[in-house]
Amino acid sequence: MTRLYVLVLTVCLLIISGIFVEQKGHADKGRRYYEETGEVVWDIHTQDKIVALTFDDGPHPEYTAAVLDLLEKYDAKATFFIIGKNAEKYPDLVLRSYTEGHELANHTYTHPFKVSIKALREELRQTNNTIYSITGFSPVLFRPVGGNYTDAMINAAVKDGYQVVMWSWHQDTQDWKQPGVKKIIQKVMKGTKPGDVILFHDGGGNRTQTIKALEEIIPALKKQGYTFVTVSELIERKQQQEQVQ
Repeated sequence: MTRLYVLVLTVCLLIISGIFVEQKGHADKGRRYYEETGEVVWDIHTQDKIVALTFDDGPHPEYTAAVLDLLEKYDAKATFFIIGKNAEKYPDLVLRSYTEGHELANHTYTHPFKVSIKALREELRQTNNTIYSITGFSPVLFRPVGGNYTDAMINAAVKDGYQVVMWSWHQDTQDWKQPGVKKIIQKVMKGTKPGDVILFHDGGGNRTQTIKALEEIIPALKKQGYTFVTVSELIERKQQQEQVQ
């Protein structure tokens, strides 16, 4: 019995070891590596009081319009990570976002949580073509669905001319869970620091709480001296600082 137990245990360990090695070979290289290469952006280090508001999963006829109204009211800029299928349904909102000075970015065509590299490239191509057909602008930023990525995904996106954008780890509002207006406000206000990329959603569900939270967050941060810029403007600021150094 003892010999059988040892044999079984040994086999199990070999299997687990093999799986580990296989996964390690395909594991993501990590934030530090991608920040150094500049292929992925989470946020930037700066003393300037600038932040980037980002919105995923739109456009939506009610919530995107409400977000745009608030941004216009407070002279703030934002970056919209657009789903291609939604853009086709509401091209007027895509055009409005662009003409009002906001940045349009790619968030795939159908919002798939699992996708092959070939399918991902096609999703990016479809969304890019849709946005271009509406605005004449081709997105250069891509945010993976759910923030989930692999080395292969990043390599494919970069090869197709995109920069991958995540968000500040402490600035995931999780507004898609509808945690309550107060919790969304507290999450942002307690954590905001210069160079942050803040994650919101303007589509994909009921975003009433997001809108109500933004009605307080935007003027409050502005009162603290923050300026709201697009993600590309944030990246450009980082590049300018590196040149000075």
